[in-house]
Amino acid sequence: MSRIGKKLIPLPAGVKYKVDGNTVLVEGPKGRVSALIADGITLETIDGVLHVNRDTEKHAAVHGLTRALVSNAVEGVTKGWTRELDIVGIGYRAEMKGKGTVVFTLGYSHLIEFPLPSGIDVTVDPKLTHITISGIDRQKVGQIAADMRSLRKPDPYKNKGVRYSDEKLKKKAGKTGAK
Repeated sequence: MSRIGKKLIPLPAGVKYKVDGNTVLVEGPKGRVSALIADGITLETIDGVLHVNRDTEKHAAVHGLTRALVSNAVEGVTKGWTRELDIVGIGYRAEMKGKGTVVFTLGYSHLIEFPLPSGIDVTVDPKLTHITISGIDRQKVGQIAADMRSLRKPDPYKNKGVRYSDEKLKKKAGKTGAK
């Protein structure tokens, strides 16, 4: 049996879920998130804990995936998800333009305006080099962080660019001189 699929999902107070076909809508204090449920997977609540069950062994491949998606939705509507980015480089910075746009200065000849989708909040620290992305949908938060990072990936020779705060980079030596 799937180890991840067997894990129980605790339902905090104020969190409700509703299954509609192959989607589940999870509602909580922070909002609503929907997650997909694979065919052959059922959800049931026993003593305030959510159990993810599969019908047959044929559905073993998606058992853990479905449990992880539902668990991420439950955690998103209770705590929310955050991702942090650091901008490294002389003159590299980001600033908010209104509420729905982040403007990046990343060493190109032009500014990059990055529009934010609904449900995503971004804060930029006063030094303009640290960005915090938060929201209730884990996939959306991670995708926005990856899109921002791809604007100027970290350079392995100078370590300049946009990177995740917990990302460790190996600096390459570069040319040492022609002989």
